[in-house]
Amino acid sequence: MRQLHPEAIAAIQSKALFSKAEEQLLSKVGSTSQPTLETFQDLLHRHPDAFYLARTAKALQAHWQLMKQYYLLEDQTVQPLPKGDQVLNFSDAEDLIDDNKLKDMRDEVLEHELMVADRRQKREIRQLEQELHKWQVLVDSITGMSSPDFDNQTLAVLRGRMVRYLMRSREITLGRATKDNQIDVDLSLEGPAWKISRKQGVIKLKNNGDFFIANEGRRPIYIDGRPVLCGSKWRLSNNSVVEIASLRFVFLINQDLIALIRAEAAKITPQ
Repeated sequence: MRQLHPEAIAAIQSKALFSKAEEQLLSKVGSTSQPTLETFQDLLHRHPDAFYLARTAKALQAHWQLMKQYYLLEDQTVQPLPKGDQVLNFSDAEDLIDDNKLKDMRDEVLEHELMVADRRQKREIRQLEQELHKWQVLVDSITGMSSPDFDNQTLAVLRGRMVRYLMRSREITLGRATKDNQIDVDLSLEGPAWKISRKQGVIKLKNNGDFFIANEGRRPIYIDGRPVLCGSKWRLSNNSVVEIASLRFVFLINQDLIALIRAEAAKITPQ
């Protein structure tokens, strides 16, 4: 360790797991509050013995957002499973399998169709890669739990466990993409989305800098545990937890860019 570069040592120490004592202190930060880096820096100063020596305010903020996303804060409660939905376990699925249909028989027609479909999909992938610069919403794979770095075009980020969606226009649609239905944010990239409507909702940025989400699907959307029913809308805050059919996301706002938008709106609005 002594022969390593200081930056390499810092990178290794930053990956240390959080202890129960650390998470207990972080859980006391309210889920409805809007903590800043100064909030977590003050937490480090008040409890120097509880936190690992390599912890930073940014690392505490990222772990707090993760705890909020999975309802691990003291003032959060876990939503129960819907009573009307039947959960299929492994034994039930195994009983439905017909052993006679599991014979390994070569089907030349099927193999030809799969080969043609594979070529078609590769052509579509190349076409999509050429149109990436035209997309309003970009999807990034998450490689770590560090907070995303906003640029001057990203208004907000909808971050999940597997991917994050970069909002670069004032209005985007959320849902489940199909061959006949294209939407801005395809939630099926994050996980199982068969319960999600093809057009589940819309996120809009108002001229005053406030974000609102409108539910246009059959299932409710939960914002920080509060249900938003079909036809209703709700204001999104920074660090809001958005839950759609068991898929959880954290909504992060580019505060600097939104502050500029609000300043421009104030100049246009007559006194």
